[in-house]
Amino acid sequence: MSKRLQVVLPDAEIDRYARTAEAEGLTLSEWVRQVLRRAGLERTAGKVDERLAAVRVASRHQFPVAAIETMLAEVDRGYRAAADP
Repeated sequence: MSKRLQVVLPDAEIDRYARTAEAEGLTLSEWVRQVLRRAGLERTAGKVDERLAAVRVASRHQFPVAAIETMLAEVDRGYRAAADP
């Protein structure tokens, strides 16, 4: 499903974008779609970089941990205890 997005811009700005789109062999609509997609990806990439940096910092520490089966059982017991009044 597609939806229409209306954006109000000054004539000079639209003309500049239209010339840029034409120079790239695109319609103005397709050029705008591509620019918006790239902007969304760049925004997401920044968050990924921040998350990876946090993981790298956290991985420098060593904490005692149990086997995964033990931890899952403890979590399950905690959920059950919270569910029983």
